Amino acid sequence: MKALLIKYKTVVRFILTFILAYIVLSIIYKLYLDFSDGSKYYPDYITNLVANQTEYLLNDFGYQAQTIAHSDEASMKLIINDKYVARVIEGCNSVSVIILFVSFMIAFAGRFKQTFLYTLSGVVLIYAVNLARIVILSIGLYHYPWRRDILHTVIFPVIIYGMVFILWMFWVNRFTKINKSHD
Repeated sequence: MKALLIKYKTVVRFILTFILAYIVLSIIYKLYLDFSDGSKYYPDYITNLVANQTEYLLNDFGYQAQTIAHSDEASMKLIINDKYVARVIEGCNSVSVIILFVSFMIAFAGRFKQTFLYTLSGVVLIYAVNLARIVILSIGLYHYPWRRDILHTVIFPVIIYGMVFILWMFWVNRFTKINKSHD
């Protein structure tokens, strides 16, 4: 067993670092959610921001969109042309996907400046793609409500998680030097 741990030390270090980073970042985010004051930004600042930016973009695309606080749950109702099409919940704000991405970047870090800039760029890209995803999903739900399940549970998760996977693969293949002696 000790020989295996020594042989795969890099892999074990990656896994443990990833898990530790993911747990720490998730706890920080949970604390943020627990202590966020929903009186000014409902349900929390980031979710509220994503909902309002979605409304703004939809209005720019010619739809009459509005977001209002949901009275029965911690979410924002998204209304297009007086039709309730979706709710923006905490899980829509991309923070959990960003935590996953950042955890990987911490565990597979290269030089500090390069890692920091790539991680920051990746976070901004994930946030922007997620926002575009919500806008397109909302338009899809407005025009094709009977396609709700496939749009929400298949197509759009593939977009966001597929992009994260591509960012990871690009990082691993372009910016890090994998020690080939362990192969």
